Formats: sequence, structure tokens, C-alpha cells
Amino acid sequence: MTDLSPAAQAVLRADAGARCVSEWDSVNDPPCHPSDSNWNGCFDCVNRSAVAAALRAAADIVAPLGYEDVWTDGRILQYEKHDPVREKLLTIADELEAL
Repeated sequence: MTDLSPAAQAVLRADAGARCVSEWDSVNDPPCHPSDSNWNGCFDCVNRSAVAAALRAAADIVAPLGYEDVWTDGRILQYEKHDPVREKLLTIADELEAL
């Protein structure tokens, strides 16, 4: 899981823990387990697309896309506002879908 950012790792571990905690307790030495250093969020434990979609929905609610008007050269231009919270959530979602 070293190729994932710490934020993406935390999201995957949380989702996997919510889904598989009872299975982890009953399986002796499972071949795929979030505590293993090489675990990468296999589909059995985590549906990455679903987690990414949830993060995108959270970004839309917590930090909706907005615009700001900027007066330049006698005219008003509209620019997307860059909310750091929104950008971080969307970056994690992109990262999860890329793997």
C-alpha cells in the first residue's frame, strides 16, 4: 500500500475495517489483510469505485464548486474557486480510481 498517499490509505483501511472486521477475526492468517504492509485494497475488502464516488459526493456537499467574479481590464471574468478541502477529497478519489 506504499504507492497510496496516507489519506488514501486511511480511507481504504476504514472501509475495509467496516466491511471485514468480523471475517478478520475468524480467518486464520488471511492472505489479504489491511494490516499487511503490501495490502493494496483488494476488491474483496474495498470497492474503490464506490469509495471514490462517496468522496466525490462528500466534496460536492462539504465544499461545493463555486465561482468568483474578478474585475480585469474593464470586464468581469468568472473563475472557479479552489477550495483546498474539495481539492483534497477529489485528489483522493482520483487516486483510488487510478489503481
